[in-house]
Amino acid sequence: MKRACSTVTMAMLLLAAAPVVARQRAGAEGTATPRTGASPDPRVGLKPGVRDAGKAARNLELVASMPKPPGFFDPKAPLGQPTPPERPDDDKEDKAQPSTPDPVVVAAFRSQLSFANSDLAFQGEHLFLGNFNGFNTYDIEDPKKARLIASVVCPGGQGDVSVHGNLLVMSVEETRGRVDCGTQGVEATVSAERFRGVRIFDISDVRKPRQVAAVQTCRGSHTHTLVSLPSDKENLYVYGSGTSAVRSGEELAGCSNKEPKEDPNTSLYSIDVIQIPLAAPEKARIVNRPRIFADAATGNIAGLWPGGTQGPGSQKASETNRCHDITVLPEAGLAAGACSGNGILLNISDPVHPVRLDAVADKNFAFWHSATFNNDGTKVIFTDEWGGGTGARCRVTDRPEWGANALFDIVDGKMVFRSYYKLPAVQTAQENCVAHNGSLVPVPGRDIMVQAWYQGGVSVIDFTDTAHPKEIAYLDRGPINTPSTTGINLGGYWSTYWYNGNVLGSEIARGFDSLAFTPSQFLSANEIAAAGEVQLAEFNAQAQTKLVHDPSFAVVRSFVDQAERDGTLKGNALKQVRKSIDQAEKLSAGGSASANAVSTHLGNAARTSGQPADSNLVQALDALAAAGS
Repeated sequence: MKRACSTVTMAMLLLAAAPVVARQRAGAEGTATPRTGASPDPRVGLKPGVRDAGKAARNLELVASMPKPPGFFDPKAPLGQPTPPERPDDDKEDKAQPSTPDPVVVAAFRSQLSFANSDLAFQGEHLFLGNFNGFNTYDIEDPKKARLIASVVCPGGQGDVSVHGNLLVMSVEETRGRVDCGTQGVEATVSAERFRGVRIFDISDVRKPRQVAAVQTCRGSHTHTLVSLPSDKENLYVYGSGTSAVRSGEELAGCSNKEPKEDPNTSLYSIDVIQIPLAAPEKARIVNRPRIFADAATGNIAGLWPGGTQGPGSQKASETNRCHDITVLPEAGLAAGACSGNGILLNISDPVHPVRLDAVADKNFAFWHSATFNNDGTKVIFTDEWGGGTGARCRVTDRPEWGANALFDIVDGKMVFRSYYKLPAVQTAQENCVAHNGSLVPVPGRDIMVQAWYQGGVSVIDFTDTAHPKEIAYLDRGPINTPSTTGINLGGYWSTYWYNGNVLGSEIARGFDSLAFTPSQFLSANEIAAAGEVQLAEFNAQAQTKLVHDPSFAVVRSFVDQAERDGTLKGNALKQVRKSIDQAEKLSAGGSASANAVSTHLGNAARTSGQPADSNLVQALDALAAAGS
């Protein structure tokens, strides 16, 4: 569904197909974890409920849960509504998802969607939680005792949020959005009162956010991504991704929903690049609409996937005329675009003029939804939001390659497919479930991602080996339902992100949760402690920054634990290495007077380990010794 993504709005249109172009396919055969109804997984068969739903967890614990505040839920929306309508580009062959639902069902489901929680952003001790009806701000100094400190009611759908300094940026896509943030909506087909685009708030006083700018866009903003470069300290850039219908040119000059042959200036086949002058955010404006899907040889702006199926047994994929989500890693000069029918890789060294480096298609993907890089930008995970986030897509009958993650290595500016990963636990027909938003967990030397799967819960995967991703932790609840109902109530985790030692999850229907890792054979106490030492001033999942570990004893011990786990350090050598590190830590309390002794013990540990000089462990020991001296 960033802007984490987001639940894809039900008004999304499937546009006419463009000419077929040459493309690289991500993968042909499924390599995801097999899923069977006979699995002993404790997540299978959990008791339904809202606050009293059954829970199953492994190596994660739920430490706190905050309900939605007044104004952000519809008390008249009953539980147990029949299955909601599909997104127009969904799989019409799935008989469990009727394509022409009762209008009363549609109205009830849209009522649920209108108050859905969406994405998260973080700054200091504050968590900002987007909602289709506005956003809420919480004090999370103690994640176990979060406190609501501000609410902004400002309907418009999506409500994805990002923060930068004194600014908060929010996505608005639905036609009910108003310039004045009113709750009455907009009835007229063409109206100067309607707002669809990107709102900008001043949060200098975090308890009293104040809107200072609103940039109108032709397709609204389903998600957005902040791009901040050290080389341009005067401006913040926003990549706006609109996925809904193009508004009338009568309402916003220059908007056009025509195909390129009819109108070369069409509002399709581009993203919006918005410049925000940091000294004058009220002057924010669109500075480019780059044609990042163009065919390099012909110049045809509709140059990627034209929509439709890719042969027998394949998924019906959406036409690539917009991006759902874009994730950037400025230190690597890269962006990964999840763009409906394609995954693309961009060079963003010039953020106003991104250049496409590569594009992949996949016969198993219905809707490329979001992306996450590993920390050094050599790998990327794309998600497939099959069913738009509103459908049950983790049933025993659902193929493991559909609605899953696709994992790629990035080699010489190209994406090389390695494998799929899908939540291994079978979910019920009452649980909307598909791959959704997640982030890295900064464990030294490993690539670990915590990810939301809607009512499939939270799944934590190690993708250090992209060809063999494996689940190392999870938490799940039973369906938001009663045993006597058969439909879906929209709920579950929209996004789950690691932030300064905890995992925070946006729960669509319930509120938000705080979770913590517990030590296991997959993740040691030292690794958890080392991850917690990485403290961020801000965090926006789609604006990744390289996470750096300062030299520490927790980092060193993490690499010792990993060497023990993979069998390269054991027996007496393992005992001696740990003993030397313990002695060094005790002596480190003596400061500079003990520096030489500390270095000696750390050097002993490095030699005793038998690890090569370029190993993570030896490098961490050397770095810690250098820091101490």
